Amino acid sequence: MRDTKKLYVTMTDKFMSGWGLADKKINKLVFECDNYLEARKLQGYAETREEMKHISICCNYPKHFFNNSKYFAQLKTKADYPMWYGLKG
Repeated sequence: MRDTKKLYVTMTDKFMSGWGLADKKINKLVFECDNYLEARKLQGYAETREEMKHISICCNYPKHFFNNSKYFAQLKTKADYPMWYGLKG
């Protein structure tokens, strides 16, 4: 039986935090992944980016990031950021 449970790679985008749509908020990116290997690849890519901090893999959807008074959270998928998943854009 194939495990179809999604994983999520979360991170803080320090560059985009505090201004624009994230004015006075922490800008969080939440990437949906199909499996652990995909999540590890995405985590590894995020770790190469200077502006991304607090990178982690979550087994459950991180609902606490959607507290609108503290966070500007964005759910991202392969369609949004294909290159982050190692796909051609």
